Amino acid sequence: MSFYCQKHSYETELTTKVVSCSPAQAKLQVNGKKQNIKGYELILEDTVLFPEGGGQPDDRGTINDVEVLRITRKGADAIHFVTSSFEPGSEVKQKVNWERRFDHMQQHSGQHLITAIADNKYGWKTTSWDLGREKSFIELDTPKIGAEEMEKLEMDVNDAIRQCIPMTPRLVEIGSKELEEVRTRGLPDDHVGLVRIVEIKGIEANMCCGTHVSNLSHLQAIKLLGTEKGKKGKTNLFFLAGGRVLAYLGKCYDNEKALTALLKCGPEDHAQQVDKIQKSLKAANKTSLTLLRELAQLEARLYKETQGRDPVLALHRKEGDSEFMNMLANEVGPENALMLLTVGEENGAGLFLVAGPPAIIEEAGPKVATVLEGKGACKNGRFQGKATKLSKRSEAEQLLRQFSDKLTLND
Repeated sequence: MSFYCQKHSYETELTTKVVSCSPAQAKLQVNGKKQNIKGYELILEDTVLFPEGGGQPDDRGTINDVEVLRITRKGADAIHFVTSSFEPGSEVKQKVNWERRFDHMQQHSGQHLITAIADNKYGWKTTSWDLGREKSFIELDTPKIGAEEMEKLEMDVNDAIRQCIPMTPRLVEIGSKELEEVRTRGLPDDHVGLVRIVEIKGIEANMCCGTHVSNLSHLQAIKLLGTEKGKKGKTNLFFLAGGRVLAYLGKCYDNEKALTALLKCGPEDHAQQVDKIQKSLKAANKTSLTLLRELAQLEARLYKETQGRDPVLALHRKEGDSEFMNMLANEVGPENALMLLTVGEENGAGLFLVAGPPAIIEEAGPKVATVLEGKGACKNGRFQGKATKLSKRSEAEQLLRQFSDKLTLND
């Protein structure tokens, strides 16, 4: 089995004929959500569009300017999912999204190279891999990769790139002795026809259906980003190849320029300056917490010392937070008032706390939350949560006053 795209990975167009076109439905990602899309499954005599396989995602492109939304393989056929019907026997022209294709070629070929050298040099077998949108990773059968080992591996793969070693696909018969000598994870159950092998001359031969660069020099460079603990004693090694290295470097440089402007110092001093800011922020937060506590104490004292005080304490502070509200509720005490405390924008969203005797709050809290168009939970005489309409504070206060006759104040 070998499609045109596998024989000619650098080709971007192909004129071919429609074999069949059948109504179908596919679950596709649209604007971040999976939706059922009605369309057609199109089978062509051949295809320049790669169907997903070997850990490589499917291509994107067009057929007679109609967007191809997904390409899968069933046996010896590539199934193109489109939203327009085509007449069987008609001639069509395919075009591939080259930017996406070449990116996938670089990442997939880079994975082959890293896998081969990691195995040949360190005995780390690749158990799986993932071609992500921004970075890829290889799952290696080793519990840990040291910093020096990763640095040496990166040097070795880039040295191979500089040697401009050819990367060549070829087809062999099933049962061929040659298949016993190549790297493989087995064939899919519905495989049909010849078996495709991709060889990096002098380094490895791997059974693979994906599209690849014809020479390692086309990878440009590989950057190993780091590792994380994988599953069952394995390690995930993250990497970038080719154009992704340049894109990543560009983002890093833009971030560096932005930080230089914000921190008012050169890149070499960024870490030191951020550490200084973090320590300063920690001290400021500590001071702020102390002031909030003192403010809560003063507000509570002012309320409790007021002659003939109102049984309902309604207080709003734009700059407060949940900690301030709880401090104030603690200082006043649940036996001394029904409290409606809010923080945030006066006419926008924010936080609220309803406090008082538990029996009253269990009934009143959810009703206040409804008025404020918010949600929350009740625990130990306090109902607190988030509100979307703090502009309705006066209505919530009036509702709470309906429960004040059940309150016995402690003077």
